[in-house]
Amino acid sequence: METKRRHKWLNSVWLHLGAITIPLALVILFEVLKGCQLLMTGWVFGIMAPAERFFGRLWAVFPFSVAEILTTLFLAACAVWLVRAVVLLFRQRRPLPFLRRLLTFGTAWLWLWAGLCWLWNAAYYVPTFAQREGLDTDPYSVEELAAVTEYFARQAAVLAPQVPRDKAGHFSESLSDCFDRGPEIYQKIALEFPSLDITPVRAKPLLCSRLQSILGFTGVYFPFTGEANVNVDAPACLVPATIGHEMAHQRMVASELEANFVGVVACTSCDDLTFQYSGYLTGLIQLCNALYSASPDAWYDIAGRTFTPELAVDWKDNNDYWSALESPAEDMAGDVYDSFLKKNDQELGIRSYGACVDLLVNYYCSRI
Repeated sequence: METKRRHKWLNSVWLHLGAITIPLALVILFEVLKGCQLLMTGWVFGIMAPAERFFGRLWAVFPFSVAEILTTLFLAACAVWLVRAVVLLFRQRRPLPFLRRLLTFGTAWLWLWAGLCWLWNAAYYVPTFAQREGLDTDPYSVEELAAVTEYFARQAAVLAPQVPRDKAGHFSESLSDCFDRGPEIYQKIALEFPSLDITPVRAKPLLCSRLQSILGFTGVYFPFTGEANVNVDAPACLVPATIGHEMAHQRMVASELEANFVGVVACTSCDDLTFQYSGYLTGLIQLCNALYSASPDAWYDIAGRTFTPELAVDWKDNNDYWSALESPAEDMAGDVYDSFLKKNDQELGIRSYGACVDLLVNYYCSRI
């Protein structure tokens, strides 16, 4: 009996050691190898990307986000585990079992981080989309920025009356239809940028979209299932462009600034008027922020000459929506994500969401 107990105890020790050391070794290995771009490139495009695209096609049979279900279950299990550990500590007054339970909790998160390192973070250490496709990222003048901003404003103004609207003039396109049509928007742009040519997988709406908005996010790519998930509580006029953005991550466009650029270009180059409008509006917001910082008068002049009533309604709806949701929770979530991006050598952190302007100006300057 004593021998059996000893064997059982030893097996338990080895199991716990393995559960901790394996993910820890994977994280350390990633930190050691992430600087080797050739190795990371082989991993990302030879193993990681094909695996995630397979997962994406596999889970595409479900109309809901499997990622959201898995995330909810994981967080709920963590909460229950912690509460149970604390309750047992007070009941039993034994600190050692409590510490073991905390260690198990930490191990679960360590496995999650190891998986994230090798199934997504690795994509930050390969040649950028601009490098892969030979895009210019040269400095631009204020005049060039103003010219591209005016081009986007005029395009958005022309398309604004052509998209579905309700009686009050608000954007009213069926978002369900947008998700169904989403995979088609990359057909043309993939001819120009071959690295974007993959078997398309439909993006998915998030059930907890309001929570995403409170935290300040419009969507999330989940590498463990290969799903592009979109916040559908956000202003509907920008949801089609967000679909394009999240589907860019499925194509291993990792950086947020490049995913913004790719999403805008995919939308504006497709034949779907709704996606075109959403793409031009999204790009206009990015360009406006940059131009307003450089020359407020130039921005006010462009807005005064180009904005139609329909475009003005969508612009106001977007501003009002996000202003109403400003909160410490959004700031905290933003700080966490900012740290995550900077940890993976994304120097601009969360500001990279609005930093696609250099790519937009260089790309569209020769096309207007």
